[in-house]
Amino acid sequence: MFSDQAKIVIRSGKGGDGHVSFRREKYVPDGGPDGGDGGKGGDVYFVVDQSVNTLAEYRHIRKFSAQDGEEGKKRNCHGKNGEDLILKVPEGTVVYDNEGKVIIDMSGETKKYKVLTGGRGGLGNQHFATSTMQAPKYAKPGGDSKEIEVRLELKVIADVGLVGFPNVGKSTFLSRVSNANPKIGNYHFTTLEPMLGVVNYEDVPEFVIADIPGIIEGASEGIGLGIQFLRHIERTKVLVHFVDGASVEGRDPIADIKAINKELREYDPDLLRRPQIIVANKMDACQGDNIDIVSKIKDAFKEEGYPVFGISAVTGEGIRELLFAIYDARSKFPDDITIYDSEVDPDVTEIIDPEIKVYRGDDNVFYIEGQRIDKMLGYTNLESEKGFLFFQKFIKENGIQKKLDKLGIEDGDTVDVGGWLFEYYK
Repeated sequence: MFSDQAKIVIRSGKGGDGHVSFRREKYVPDGGPDGGDGGKGGDVYFVVDQSVNTLAEYRHIRKFSAQDGEEGKKRNCHGKNGEDLILKVPEGTVVYDNEGKVIIDMSGETKKYKVLTGGRGGLGNQHFATSTMQAPKYAKPGGDSKEIEVRLELKVIADVGLVGFPNVGKSTFLSRVSNANPKIGNYHFTTLEPMLGVVNYEDVPEFVIADIPGIIEGASEGIGLGIQFLRHIERTKVLVHFVDGASVEGRDPIADIKAINKELREYDPDLLRRPQIIVANKMDACQGDNIDIVSKIKDAFKEEGYPVFGISAVTGEGIRELLFAIYDARSKFPDDITIYDSEVDPDVTEIIDPEIKVYRGDDNVFYIEGQRIDKMLGYTNLESEKGFLFFQKFIKENGIQKKLDKLGIEDGDTVDVGGWLFEYYK
């Protein structure tokens, strides 16, 4: 089944914790610290894979995680880095965050993109030995992983998009002029998914053509299948509008053209500014009033100036001339495809609020709170002598001690520091 949308949760790897250990070797009575550093957590990448053309891989698996880094080891051994997570997507996939902002458009020159960085590895206790603290009993924890939900949306990249009501011969035409093998049948919605093909017809230059199915009246409002596939027209350079020139089903070709163009306009007004070629198909079956259908369409859309061709996808009549006209219109269009600019980078390091709140609660407990406090506690072992000395120094250097004095703190009062409770003594 063709899958062009998916919602997944992605997570980078957590960094491995630094290790606490000491040398224990024969004939070395005073071995020092030898705790190794933790490994870095794996990153998360989106990578364009030309062999993939749908998002089916992400329909049934919701969560993808990179590997965590390993904890450091004794004898100064570094923990193993976590393996990166590679998410393969077809070219043309746009990645959005859960607020609908573009993270990255995997189109054009963008073939690989790092969306999340793994946590850094924590430092082992070997790094914290000093002349006054020769046996540090603490190490830094590994950096946190990052986790976000993203929406993947495939917008097919093709030079030419075929539009029109069902059963007007688009699939027959595509099968005749390209390497595509669409399902063909004499009933509505034979084509249930976008079909791409490379034009390979006599001496006509190659270009990529896509059959966009199911666009009917009301498609832009969610009626029928069209709303699912209108997004695939956004990157096309030329629109080729098919109608049933013979009115086999009793439809009015001119009314059909106006109806489909109305849907395109309501979905994205810019679509009607692109070159559009109208094709009256099934000319081999034209009788009576329909014999002059090409002239009638030209008169009806004289103001728009749409080129109009009469063809028969079954017999091949007029196809070569049409293909050269399509290629000519496509060659006049800039080669650049529509690429959506990134609006958000989920990998940006979180900004730490520098404010530290110090206040006295109704329970007479003195509270010290803030992101900087939480960050400091994350890498400080308050149960060790050196860690506690570092904590006391942090309190003084950041003006927290002065704030406590102003609040009237006295010996024996309780202080809550990010959830840690202390009895205060100067």
